[in-house]
Amino acid sequence: MEAETKSLFERIGGMPAVNAAVDIFYKKVLEDESISHFFTNTDMNIQAAKQKAFLAYAFGAPTAYTGKSLRNAHASMSLTEAHFYAVAKHLTDTLQELNVPQNLIDEVVKIALSTKNDVLNK
Repeated sequence: MEAETKSLFERIGGMPAVNAAVDIFYKKVLEDESISHFFTNTDMNIQAAKQKAFLAYAFGAPTAYTGKSLRNAHASMSLTEAHFYAVAKHLTDTLQELNVPQNLIDEVVKIALSTKNDVLNK
């Protein structure tokens, strides 16, 4: 299959890459005092599994996503743009740490930005 026809999911390395990224990502999130409090009462194994399934789907994996919508999942959290961008920075920092090519990081950022209004319930 030629690179142009492969999904972002395939181009970043499939499920092994998503799994590695989510594990590193949540380590960064939990170390960030500006957002870690949102996960105080969260089972992080379950949370990571949900995030892995969502990202795989969002990146074009041939799977269905059956979790809550982003709007519903974040509705009661009172998130701000500062929270959103802190999470986005941890995601891009994670991808850079994993040596993901910048053009693929740019695609991930575009997807993340497209979710902002739903995450912030705007």
